[in-house]
Amino acid sequence: MYSFKNDYSEGAHPQILQALMESNLVQETGYGEDQYTLHAVKLIKEKLGQIDVDVHLLTGGTQTNLTAISAFLRPHEAAISVGSGHILGHETGAIEATGHKILSVESKDGKLTPEGVKAVLEGHPDEHMVKPKLVYISNSTEIGSIYKKDELGRLSEFCRKNNLILYMDGARLGSALCSEENDLHLSDLPQLVDAFYIGGTKNGALLGEALVICRDSLKEDFRYHMKQKGAMLAKGRLLGIQFHELFRDHLFFDLAKHANKMAGILRDALTKANVEFLTHSPSNQIFPIFPDVLIAELEKKYDFHVWEKVDAERSAIRLVTSWATKENEVLGFIEELKKWV
Repeated sequence: MYSFKNDYSEGAHPQILQALMESNLVQETGYGEDQYTLHAVKLIKEKLGQIDVDVHLLTGGTQTNLTAISAFLRPHEAAISVGSGHILGHETGAIEATGHKILSVESKDGKLTPEGVKAVLEGHPDEHMVKPKLVYISNSTEIGSIYKKDELGRLSEFCRKNNLILYMDGARLGSALCSEENDLHLSDLPQLVDAFYIGGTKNGALLGEALVICRDSLKEDFRYHMKQKGAMLAKGRLLGIQFHELFRDHLFFDLAKHANKMAGILRDALTKANVEFLTHSPSNQIFPIFPDVLIAELEKKYDFHVWEKVDAERSAIRLVTSWATKENEVLGFIEELKKWV
């Protein structure tokens, strides 16, 4: 059974494993102050074209979100997220467990707009309610859509005018930036958001996310927050080595391009077969709608997530491709589908 269930089923790219092996017996300073991490941070800053940002390496997306958001917010402040946002539905209440409410906004395409944020602000006018302070977005979103530069620019301008923190979850940032529909560059982000992270776990690393803090007021004492939340890895070199390999050349982007290419092959074939989609998703996640009887047949050979019911007889499934997805498996899925569509 081949899996299209997520983009972290495989281990890590061989180049990363080789680097980990070659450095295995080299003695290093701990807690992210080793030579590999320091060099990786330097490389990321160079890719961003911004040397005055702070970069911290953490192990996973949920850990990064809860550590960052809880550090950025005061006790009475809240985060704003679309209803499909990862922090709202897939992190076991991690943000709420740190004492911060999440305020939900409905969105058909998984993206936040200034109008949606404005409605939340207007609904929380005084000290008898939590104070909306942080705007949480992800790129790509939980349903595979991406932010275009003008969309992110308008949201950024609104947040700055209203003294809100704009935070981007970048678990699948590589896929978003390498989408054929994307017009954002990695170097644009420090000017548009206050903090974001670059996802490694879902783009070829064994584990790891690189949190970039752009706003000066959010930087102070962040390593204290990391330590308190259990996010400061003693063997920080394990993260540093991986991000060094991802960014010393074009590996990070090459792996994301491969994931998108495999998703594109699936998307094109499904479109030609007149299959409907739940949402427009130009990244490495696609959401075709199939009859439930067909889904049951496909599940005999393939692993994927049944996303949601569409009507009494049909459901949307999620197909995710990764940096390691094999093209012959993608073509095999298409051939299997042709028997039924």
